[in-house]
Amino acid sequence: MTRKAIVVGSAGQDGQLLSAQLRRRGFEVLGCVRPSETATSSSNQTTIDICAGDPVAALVKGFRPDEIYFLAAYHHSAEEGGYVFAEILRRSLDVHSVALVNFLDAAALHAPAARLFYAASSHVFGRPADGVQDERTPINPVSAYGISKAAGLFACRHYRETHGLFASVGILYNHESELRAEKFLSRKIARGVAAVLHGEAKGLTLGNLDTVVDWGYAPDYTEAMQKILEAASPGDFVIASGKPHTVRDFARIAFESVGLNYADHVKSDPSIVNRDAGLLVGDPTLLTTTTGWRPTVDFSEMVRRLVAHEISAKDAPDRAANLSKASR
Repeated sequence: MTRKAIVVGSAGQDGQLLSAQLRRRGFEVLGCVRPSETATSSSNQTTIDICAGDPVAALVKGFRPDEIYFLAAYHHSAEEGGYVFAEILRRSLDVHSVALVNFLDAAALHAPAARLFYAASSHVFGRPADGVQDERTPINPVSAYGISKAAGLFACRHYRETHGLFASVGILYNHESELRAEKFLSRKIARGVAAVLHGEAKGLTLGNLDTVVDWGYAPDYTEAMQKILEAASPGDFVIASGKPHTVRDFARIAFESVGLNYADHVKSDPSIVNRDAGLLVGDPTLLTTTTGWRPTVDFSEMVRRLVAHEISAKDAPDRAANLSKASR
């Protein structure tokens, strides 16, 4: 019998990657996107207001999923202006907590055998005292994003312990792919390299080059989500590489991948990012020992892949134009 999965937030980076992986495994996948987004019938998506309980309950009752992946997220980049804490927190709680509870409750009532995965964030740890975090690190968020993700984590624990629901949490550290939105740092650097290589720009300006980040390759992390739901019992799991790198490392490898010196093209302006997320490096030992998961793409290879993708995207129009000229 075909297994079925609901992917909430299927239009995002992780949602697209996960949906494709599940389909390759033979799952029937129903993607959920916001009403403001366009659903495509070919990919079996539905538009739904996930913050409204009744539509979510009807969806879960009608589809009867074996697995639910809650990946919906409200992002406000550290480089974006107009940061108003109260407004960002309200929006974050709506998406990361209220909407999640709608799916948890619907699963408990209408699909109690379903297994649910919630994408939490390393930001639930705030500014931890220890340099490396694991599942025992105190949850002490300081940002709107972290506070709302922590609320979602505790909601999963409640439904797991009180209702017996298989509700697992992935505490996700930074993970990038060719599908990242333009506002993210990884995409900004990769596009900047491609622009310099094509003579469209002389360089780019980044924030603090010494900022430390635990980066991984997103397709590996969506594989981890699936392995977490295949575990014998539910729980909370850190999904991370465990290896710290600086923004400077990212820029250096990105420019070196095309034979350029980052120092000739990168300027630093620490005022660009005005919120300190703390030193967040995760220890994935519990995940690896429980599920056997291991990353397949290391940091350097990930950076090279992102740059190569952006260069290919810029080369494509040029090749198309040359082909058009040749056919005349």
